[in-house]
Amino acid sequence: MAKFSAEEKLQAVNRYLYGTESYRTIGKSIGVNHKAIQKWVKQFEYNDVNAFIKQCTSYTQQFKLDVLNYMTEFGTSAIETAAIFNIPAPSTIVVWKKQLETYGVDALQSKKKGRPSMKKESNKQSKQVLVEGSTEALQAEIQRLRMENEYLKKLNALVQAKEKSPRKTK
Repeated sequence: MAKFSAEEKLQAVNRYLYGTESYRTIGKSIGVNHKAIQKWVKQFEYNDVNAFIKQCTSYTQQFKLDVLNYMTEFGTSAIETAAIFNIPAPSTIVVWKKQLETYGVDALQSKKKGRPSMKKESNKQSKQVLVEGSTEALQAEIQRLRMENEYLKKLNALVQAKEKSPRKTK
């Protein structure tokens, strides 16, 4: 389905409300399913032109519960409930309902989007706190050097083992 601007959606809604065309004829003429036209009309009835203004929001757990309670209490469909609460996609409400039924109320909690932060920040903070020349800073430096020394010893042992093994086989 192609994306339509707010003006195109408004024209389709006006054709339905103030004309004699059905959902199907309007849908065929602009190349979209008749259910989309029906959804746009419902959204326009409840939210006027504001229904077609794009909004990026994250919904709170309480808002999600209120929407689901309204839907069950009044027996409205997902399309009508989405139009009432100005939720762009009715499928969002269906997903919330499935999450609630499957995992409970905690599943409706908003999750942080994007990649999780790396864990190295704690090391950077501890290094920043240490003042150069302090006993903690010196002990941390000694520990780092010891680890580096052990690593080099193990690496050297591995290299020597690789060199000796071909001689033994000969």
